[in-house]
Amino acid sequence: MTENDDAKYLATLGYKQHLDRTLGSFSAFATGFSVISILTGCFQLFFFAFGFAGPSFLLTWPVVLVGQFCLALCFAELAAQYPFAGSVYAWSKKLASQFFAWMAGYLTIVAQIVTVAGVSVTWQVLLPTISPWFQFVGDGTGQYDFSGNAVVLGSTLIVMCTVINLLGVKLVALVNNIGVIVELVCVVLLVGLLALHVQRGPQVVFETNGAGGGSVPGYVAALLASSLLAMNVLWAFDGVGSVSEETVDPRRKTPIAILRAVATAGIGGFVLMLLALMAVGDIKAQELSISGLPYVVTSVLGDFLGKLLLVGVTIAIGVCVLAIQTAAARQSFAMARDNRLPYSRWISHVSPRTKTPVVPTVFVAVCAIVILVINVSQPQLIVTLASFVVVLAYLAYLIVGVSLLVKRLAGQWKPQANSDGDKHFSLGRWGIPVNLIAIAMGVFGVVNLVWPRREVYNPAAPFHWYLQWGGVLALVLIVGGGAAWYYLVQRHKTGVIAEHAASAGNSAPLSEESAAAFE
Repeated sequence: MTENDDAKYLATLGYKQHLDRTLGSFSAFATGFSVISILTGCFQLFFFAFGFAGPSFLLTWPVVLVGQFCLALCFAELAAQYPFAGSVYAWSKKLASQFFAWMAGYLTIVAQIVTVAGVSVTWQVLLPTISPWFQFVGDGTGQYDFSGNAVVLGSTLIVMCTVINLLGVKLVALVNNIGVIVELVCVVLLVGLLALHVQRGPQVVFETNGAGGGSVPGYVAALLASSLLAMNVLWAFDGVGSVSEETVDPRRKTPIAILRAVATAGIGGFVLMLLALMAVGDIKAQELSISGLPYVVTSVLGDFLGKLLLVGVTIAIGVCVLAIQTAAARQSFAMARDNRLPYSRWISHVSPRTKTPVVPTVFVAVCAIVILVINVSQPQLIVTLASFVVVLAYLAYLIVGVSLLVKRLAGQWKPQANSDGDKHFSLGRWGIPVNLIAIAMGVFGVVNLVWPRREVYNPAAPFHWYLQWGGVLALVLIVGGGAAWYYLVQRHKTGVIAEHAASAGNSAPLSEESAAAFE
């Protein structure tokens, strides 16, 4: 299929081609892999999971992976039918009511913006470890040295990613591809080098190190808390769908890219962490619950080689922020061209020179930096937000999963063949069971993520009730505020903006009923 054919298919779905359609198979895969970024997530949260459940925390990884891979299979099927920018929002629009479509897109954008801030903070975890020259604020011992320096490093990273994004998707793809290659090489090197230093067998994953107080209920609770590592890492693969309108032949390439990204990240992350547990000198070392993987790498491989590999992890974090910002901008663009955001005409405008949605790209950056600045005086806030915000994405995913299941059960889900009669990716008779597992994973994820545990959301003094219950409060405020905005303001403004409509007939504002009929 040619780029012109892709544009014609997009026109049958109601939109003009405005974005730069240049991404190939590897670039699409790289988008998904860099958004998940196992090095970012594992290096950021290994200590957290190990501190709760000891080595056995790794048993939760394959459970979450199976559930999320089932969701990825559903997303792959949807991406083959609806290759829109905006992924979750766009798919919900075709499956559910206008309200649920708006909520799915809105929740995803909020989650992505906070994630940009949360991931950028990880540079503070690594760069001063590589060299003290990266500690620009104080000497690292002051009360706010860590959080203050995190703002400097995180903001620098966000500004760099914003500039790259504004220069066009070709540069984004180039930087992203290089970063993913570096990350894959680092994973392979880490796996190989750690394998040369193993000191115990894989049965280490059945050791608890006394976690959970020695009781079965206590250890179950510890495992549930430790599973937040996998839940915080194995998501955001919908970002591949967000760049569908910039991918050549997306109905074929996007589904494969989604599945490859999740499978590669899932298997690679498991093997990496397993070998880290097998190779570390002292499996009961306190540093495993404080530093985590950076400690394992430097203690096992030596200071020089360990820090060299940490440079690769730093690059992986950079492209992760770049990919998430790209996905958030496309999600905002997709909603705005349907007139579903304030100042939609302005937000949805695409630069004729770079073919990039400029306003949402800058907006994501500004919001993320503001979150970082707030974090200076409230160092635990970014941890609370980063831990909780994933629940918003899981809610958005649930909207998609449940809506798709309803269509399946009603016999209304019938994937269409292309012009040559060939069917694109489809689950066929496996659709319902796979869909059910994906929904079950989503429900479990929402409950587990929002559970107000002080040891998760407010683990260190000063202790505040609003930090422990921050997830519940934020969920009520964000979901309730979004619902109120839609019913009071947004539902009266739905309709494709003329600049983006494939035909003049689609450009007028639509009522909720006529919009549903059009879709």
